Amino acid sequence: MLSFLLRRLAWMALTLWIVFTATFFLMRAVPGGPLQGDRRMPAEVERNIAARYQLDRPLYEQYFTNLWRTMQFDFGPSFKLADFSVNDVIRQGLPVSATLGILALAIALAVGLSAGVASAIWRQTWIDAAVMAVATLGIAVPNFVLAGALLLVFVFTLNLFPVAGWGTLSHVALPAVCLAAPFAAYIARLTRTGMLEVLSQDYIRTAYAKGLPKRHVILRHALRGALLPVVSYLGPATAGILTGSLVLEQIFAIPGLGTHFIESAKTRDYTLAMGMVLVYTAILYTANTLVDLSYRLIDPRVKLE
Repeated sequence: MLSFLLRRLAWMALTLWIVFTATFFLMRAVPGGPLQGDRRMPAEVERNIAARYQLDRPLYEQYFTNLWRTMQFDFGPSFKLADFSVNDVIRQGLPVSATLGILALAIALAVGLSAGVASAIWRQTWIDAAVMAVATLGIAVPNFVLAGALLLVFVFTLNLFPVAGWGTLSHVALPAVCLAAPFAAYIARLTRTGMLEVLSQDYIRTAYAKGLPKRHVILRHALRGALLPVVSYLGPATAGILTGSLVLEQIFAIPGLGTHFIESAKTRDYTLAMGMVLVYTAILYTANTLVDLSYRLIDPRVKLE
């Protein structure tokens, strides 16, 4: 286990360096820059600002300076957010985005697993047909379309939730549901498929033959074996939740990392965009590592390599 984690840590460092390098040169290759805007500033002022942010230095020197600073977990000052460093922005926005993402993932798991198990137990009935129909609809409808529909119904018509903002459970309820909906649908389908395969195994029939209650057999024996496809999906699901939250944070005016990520791309804020990309990369890599570790917990036959 320790050697596995150490190898993963080394690969994570290499991955972050490759992402840093690609992001650095791609951002500089795009036309425009952080000093260009709607109004052209005087040449002397532009030179002073470029010197402050080291944009007047050769490209290779900027690269190594930024790389050394990033290795010290210092992403530098933001170009567009006055008096804020990138570390300050991440420190304020990461808890918000993490809260939204964790709640959405919890909703997706709770709804998806329950629906998938129910669909497998009552297969080829109206319950199975209804669950799969709703799951197909959840996969087909983009979360931003669902967000617009829920806003019209629950905010402007029924007036049950605030339209935007952050701070209370009522603020996070609608965006979390919108973010969780497509992933709950995928998890329901994966759980149903896994449960149908496990329920046909010999050890499940043996458990029933021993007189074990159906609830005990389903929850203690069948569900554990059916979780492997779901666990495999959690890595891509984490990526989808992160990218999906970028749009939903804009729709619901949530002050998370997604809002800053989009703004940094539009305004060519090099340091802020770099910080956002590296944070998202580290989160995704960590999530995939946790998924691999969970294989071992669910099925002791799995070897960590």
